[in-house]
Amino acid sequence: MLRELTVENVAIIERAQIGLEGGFTVLTGETGAGKSLLVDAIELALGGRADSDLVRAGASRGTVALVVDLSGLPELRVQCAAMGIELESGVLFLQREIGAEGRSSCRIAGRLAPVGTLRQIGTLLVDLHGQHAHQSLLDPRRHLEYLDAWIGEPARRLHDEVSAAYARANDLRWKIQTVRNGHREREQRLDLLKFQISEIEAVSPRLGEVDELEARLARLANLEKLGEWTHGALGALSSDEGAANEAIGESLKRLEAGAALDPTLGPAMESLRQAGIALDEAVRILGEYIGRLESDPGALQETADRLDALRRLRRKYGDDEEAVLDFLDKAQFELDAMETKAEDLEGMVELLGQAEEELDRTAGLLSNLRKDHAARFANAVAEELADLAMDRAALEVGFETKPAEADGIDRVEFLFSANAGEPVRPLSKIASGGEISRVMLAIKVVLAGKAGVPTLIFDEIDAGLGGRAAAAVAKKLEQIAAHYQVIVITHLPQIAGRAAIHYRIEKVDEDERTVTRVRRLEPDERVEEIARMLAGEVITPTAEANARELLARI
Repeated sequence: MLRELTVENVAIIERAQIGLEGGFTVLTGETGAGKSLLVDAIELALGGRADSDLVRAGASRGTVALVVDLSGLPELRVQCAAMGIELESGVLFLQREIGAEGRSSCRIAGRLAPVGTLRQIGTLLVDLHGQHAHQSLLDPRRHLEYLDAWIGEPARRLHDEVSAAYARANDLRWKIQTVRNGHREREQRLDLLKFQISEIEAVSPRLGEVDELEARLARLANLEKLGEWTHGALGALSSDEGAANEAIGESLKRLEAGAALDPTLGPAMESLRQAGIALDEAVRILGEYIGRLESDPGALQETADRLDALRRLRRKYGDDEEAVLDFLDKAQFELDAMETKAEDLEGMVELLGQAEEELDRTAGLLSNLRKDHAARFANAVAEELADLAMDRAALEVGFETKPAEADGIDRVEFLFSANAGEPVRPLSKIASGGEISRVMLAIKVVLAGKAGVPTLIFDEIDAGLGGRAAAAVAKKLEQIAAHYQVIVITHLPQIAGRAAIHYRIEKVDEDERTVTRVRRLEPDERVEEIARMLAGEVITPTAEANARELLARI
């Protein structure tokens, strides 16, 4: 789950830091105060589109940092390990930086990483729902996942069998096709593949390595200046005549003498001691830095050569290291297939027939299971929608048959109608933002505890709601917060009153600039905020009493 969000110089946010917890958190504030900006910042930290317009006017860059706690999520830790991502005591650190000139950079666990990797991690961690492009329910490819998750273990078991059968059949198809390509072409292709594989393996590129090397090259190119400046700084601190450590030592002696006569000099003396400790640490760090600068005079050429080698690979095999490594995997797979002896062809054809029969059989079983459960899933979601002021809504699960793949033979899409008498149509094409959020909320209620990402964020889920429907939405958000971390931006007091944690987002003028401030509310402040949401700026005794009543239900 998300533990901490830090935003600096993004739009009207100069600096905001929010500590997050599990359960139900709500963000409130006046329209335009910057509530949705915080959601935008989270989306950015998870690989969303970077736009230089987001950088606060006058700042050189905007930064978003996210701390994610995976200590209680072993499956996600395994997935991160498979992607080569290191965690510190189960904690994942993500950072995204946007320059005012348009360039952006990503860091995962402190290391530079491609934005694609960040985006891939983001899909495992957070679902954003509301007025955002990053909405999983708008992607029909995700609908099959929701249905399978609701079915549970029987679907997971058959899905694994289908995936394994597909992999076996696909592997055999590749090998058979390769053998049939002919001896001469085969030998030529073998030579080329071996050359390409050896060329890439000789360099052994890593993800994000070019960015690291470019930064290192810039540092090494200025080695003389850096050495001059750091030596000068070190001399001024410790070795030159009249250096800072001598001045501090002399001052301490005098203050110690003075403190013997007047104890009120004690705090000044203690501050000076702390300054001396800090100065010693700075001297140590500078000394180590200077030692590294002088330890490897050939590092500049070595770094430049390494960077040239990686750039050559990019020119030949892909736009970045991820593409080059993907090319290597495919080339190695093709080479392994081509090295299969031609005399094995007949046996492989027989094995392929058996693999395809197994794939068709297991995919058929999985498809039947899905169709048997689809109507019950749709009805369960519709029942939840009725409680969310959508009692006339209808949801169906549409099926199309496709060639067997790793996920089976089904192409699934949710079909939706918000009004009685209207035919159901693809949900992604006709539902509004508020409807999408409520449909997702209903799905998450029926899926509660079964599957999904650990954090759900809802923005504008209360659009068009009031009265009983608003109370029902609040109750359901509280219900799924027992299984997920739920973060909601709302204007409705009924929803705000159900949350366990409450932040107020405020827009204020400071030094003739508009800035956004984020503040966690104490119990009395929550009463005032919810009363304001009920009555407006003038808080009446009735509104305050109603606010206390709403909060008493927590």
